[in-house]
This record gives sequence, structure tokens and C-alpha cells, in this order.
Amino acid sequence: MQRKVALVTTLVGLGAFVILAVWLVPWHPVPGGTPDPVAADSVFSAEQVARGEHYARWARTWSWSALVVSLAVACWLGFGARGRRLVERLKGPWWARVVTVVAALAVIGRLATLPFSIAYRKLQLDAGLSTGSWEAWAFDVVKTELVGIVTTAIALLVLLAIARRWQRAWTAVAGGVLAALVVAASFVYPLVVEPLFNSFTPLEAGPLRSDILQLADDEGVEVDDVLVADASRRTTTLNAYVSGFGGTRRVVVYDNLVDDLSEREALSVVAHELGHARHDDVLVGTALGAAGALVGVGLLGLLMGYAERRGRPGVGEVGAVPMILALAALATVLSSPVQNGISRQVETRADVDALEATHAPQPFIALQRQLALTSLADPTPPAWSQWWFGSHPTVLERIAIAEQLADRG
Repeated sequence: MQRKVALVTTLVGLGAFVILAVWLVPWHPVPGGTPDPVAADSVFSAEQVARGEHYARWARTWSWSALVVSLAVACWLGFGARGRRLVERLKGPWWARVVTVVAALAVIGRLATLPFSIAYRKLQLDAGLSTGSWEAWAFDVVKTELVGIVTTAIALLVLLAIARRWQRAWTAVAGGVLAALVVAASFVYPLVVEPLFNSFTPLEAGPLRSDILQLADDEGVEVDDVLVADASRRTTTLNAYVSGFGGTRRVVVYDNLVDDLSEREALSVVAHELGHARHDDVLVGTALGAAGALVGVGLLGLLMGYAERRGRPGVGEVGAVPMILALAALATVLSSPVQNGISRQVETRADVDALEATHAPQPFIALQRQLALTSLADPTPPAWSQWWFGSHPTVLERIAIAEQLADRG
């Protein structure tokens, strides 16, 4: 019975994901078709290309090393005896033990990857991409871990409580509840998590604020306010985003974007983000995430049922937590090509919307070039890396799209 319910949950979630993806994802976002990338030497000098490739090579080295080590540690603790022994030493109510295990495994994983995080941070400092003290960076790392521990613990407490209460049909119940939590988290994140890392102040009255609000009005996007985030205290990256829903929607711009870009370039960035809001891309991502939660819980039920038949702890037991976390870590990496493939399509549509809204391809091209130089982006990343990890089109692809739309008039 339990296996059958898990299989049905998986198939329902997978069906919902496919239907939503076919219906809501812009699979052909560029009028006339997506063009080939422009040549790197038509945009950057040889020295600029070499500098970007050098930085990206080491950034990938430290990031991928951290990923491999984190997966190895998660699997070592989740599939071996070490994780179970850690749980067996704990005393107290089951829910308290779940929180303790989640916190302990998160700390172990962070300590194992800390050398790579430090190396990556030093690379960013040497390249001038990061600002702020090491103390501020460490404080951000601690806050990030705490947020991760809280959210993971909540999800696991819900999962185990349901599995203990509905032993045969827990996958169906948990899948629905966790899908609802994914939706709730997308609403809560801007209000609770974002303020932990940045301070926000209203953009001063002036031409830029007026033009942003006018652009939002032209695009049919309701905006409650335009805020400036104090991002320059930790990064030199230029960015903006639209946060919230409906009447609480805010345009957020980085302070260094306001200071370092011309008004037309800043409006190009904002127009891209308004494109996301106009198409409700956050809600689309949330819906796909909710369907993905159903698939994940269904597959978890199938895998954990297989493990339980071989003497491993069941999902309702605290001893299963290390294995659940290991499976979740593996699933996150294995599903990355799907998530990032969809993300690239959505980001491409937002670029097209920005170009059509501003009717200014040259400022868009100049902006993409400046953003790439500022972030030391690799203009020609390895194809497999872009396919697996790339959440946005490359700078050369974005410029090619702008040139094609400019030629079409």
C-alpha cells in the first residue's frame, strides 16, 4: 500500500510539473528564434577575455570542490553507520532530536567545505568583487547556516510528524503539505529573510525613481515602492530585483547600481526585472517548485521503502534523517539541469521584454558588457557547465539577442 501511494504521488507530481512547464515556461522566448552567440572578440579584448576566464576557472574550482566535498560528507553520514550512531547518542523527544541532528549535520558540512569557501572569498577579494571585512563575511555565513537549519528542520519535522501519523499514506499527505510550504516560503522570504542580509531605504525622489514607476505603469506591473539595498557593503556586483506580490511588490535596486550606471542602463536592468513581474515568474517558479516537492516526496517514499525493507530506519524515525538529507542533496544536484534550463528560458524572455519596453538595444548591450567586466564573467564557459549550472544566458548570447531584435526594428 505504502509503495503504491508513493508511486502515485511521484506520477501526479511529475505530471503536474510537465503540464505546468509546457504551459507556463517560455520555450521560444525570442522572436525569430534564438540566435547564435556573438564572437567574444567582437565584445571584449583578448586581455579581458583572459581575465574573465582566469577568474571563472578558479571560481569553478573552489565551488565544485565544495560541492563534491559536501556531497561526499552527506553521503558518508547518510548512507553509512556514522550518521545513525550520531542519532543514537541523542536523548530527548523525537522532535528535539530532529532539530539537533539537522543542526549537527549542517555544521559538519559547513566545516568540511569552509576551506573552499575561504579560498573563494579570497579570490573575490583579490579580484575586487567583494567588499567588507572577514568578520562581516563570517557573520553572513552564520546567518545563512541558521536560516538553512531552521527551514530544513521545519520541513523535516513536518515530514516525520506526517509519516508517524499516516504510516501508509504519508507520501501523499506530506507531498501536499510540503508543496504548500513551498508556496508559503515564496511569500515569507522577502519579508523575513531578505532583511537579515540587507537594509532597505526608499529611493530618493528624482528622475530615476519617476522613470522606474512610469516604466512599471507602462508594463502593467503594480509597484508599491522603489527601494535601495545597501549591497555595496559586501559586493561590487550590480543588480536589481522585484520582490513581493500584488500590492506589496517592490522594485529593489542595489546602491552601487544607482551610483555606477547611467539612468538608461539602470532602467534596462529594472525593465528586465519588471518583465519577470509582468509574467509572474516568481509564481511560476513557485508552482513548479510545489510540483517538484510532490515528485521529491514520492521518490523519497520509494527509496526509503526500499531501504526500510533492508533494515534501515523508516521515514518516521529520527535515525532516517541523515539519509533523507543525503538523498535531498543528491536530488538537488541531479535536478539542476532541469531547474537551470527553465531558468535560462525565463531569463531570456525577461531580456526580450526589457528590450521591447525600453526600445534601447545599445544601452542594453553596453550594460551587459559592463556587467560582465564588473563580475569577471567567463564569456565562453564550458558547454556542459553552462547546461548544468548556468541559470542565465551567457553575455554573448544576450548581446546576440539584442542585436537581432535591433535589426528587426
